[in-house]
Amino acid sequence: MSQPQFHTEQNHRDQHPVPATVSAEQFQLLSSNILREINTVMDGKAEAARLALTVLLAEGHLLLEDVPGVGKTMLAKTLARTIDCSVSRIQFTPDLLPSDVTGVSIFNQASQQFEFRPGAVFANIVIGDEINRASAKTQSALLECMEEHQVTVDGQSYSLGEPFMVIATQNPIEMEGTYPLPEAQRDRFMARISMGYPDAAAELEMLETHQSVSPLNEVRPVATGNDIAAMIRTVHSIYVSPAVKEYIVALGQSTREHPQIRLGASPRALLQLLRAAKATAALAKRDFVLPDDVSAIAGAVLSHRIILDRKAVGAGETPGGILTAILAKLPVPQQSSPRG
Repeated sequence: MSQPQFHTEQNHRDQHPVPATVSAEQFQLLSSNILREINTVMDGKAEAARLALTVLLAEGHLLLEDVPGVGKTMLAKTLARTIDCSVSRIQFTPDLLPSDVTGVSIFNQASQQFEFRPGAVFANIVIGDEINRASAKTQSALLECMEEHQVTVDGQSYSLGEPFMVIATQNPIEMEGTYPLPEAQRDRFMARISMGYPDAAAELEMLETHQSVSPLNEVRPVATGNDIAAMIRTVHSIYVSPAVKEYIVALGQSTREHPQIRLGASPRALLQLLRAAKATAALAKRDFVLPDDVSAIAGAVLSHRIILDRKAVGAGETPGGILTAILAKLPVPQQSSPRG
């Protein structure tokens, strides 16, 4: 049996007290510094970088899906390096075991007791590379971790640190040697990004700057784990009007009632859409959510959860296309600010 293929870049945890929130100025300074560091590495991927930060601040998990070689793992590693916190990377393979991810109890002959050895999931940011190359059993080991921020081994539960985020990459399911993620696993990811190819200018810039030294080596932490935790608490305080909440519920119900959709947005999906919209508003320097924040992030949050019926798939429809059509017909509330 092969050895677990993961490594931990930093094993300690920050034990300093976490501030309740940060000021609006400090929030913008930290977020702009993180995005600047990411954009020095990821040429032409500013939108993907911003969405990755949005998911982090919304306490979600991110799924990066595209063909090999377009920068999925690079984006995950760059985001992790901008933050001074514990980071683990797991290379998913067909023979990876669930205990390699979560940890295992080992009998200590000296103490005559079982001792728990934490797995790679015990970190603030966990990078799961090519998650759909592992078996369904190993993929499912992440379910409890992602939803409840804890691991249960031999009847004993162990809490994970805060903040906690899983950034997983996967190749399209048509690629050789891949296993599709089950619906329950996909639903745990707040958002999915399809990286796409860079434009010609960005690709030319990459050839000029990346040919000798990887720019990832120059990335330095610009925020601590405590900073991120405080920013997350700031996002919690963003105001959401009843009208915007009704807009989100109406969007979810529209996906469930659409004739071409077999599986619509779950209640968990709507809750995560709300959290992502609050983070979007905070990054836009607002303390309240607009309907535009919801519609801007809806595609990334909902598309990977929606399953179309066979006729829609045969007609060439996509979840993103149908979601865009639903948003175009959905009435937009006019009052959404605290002063509205």
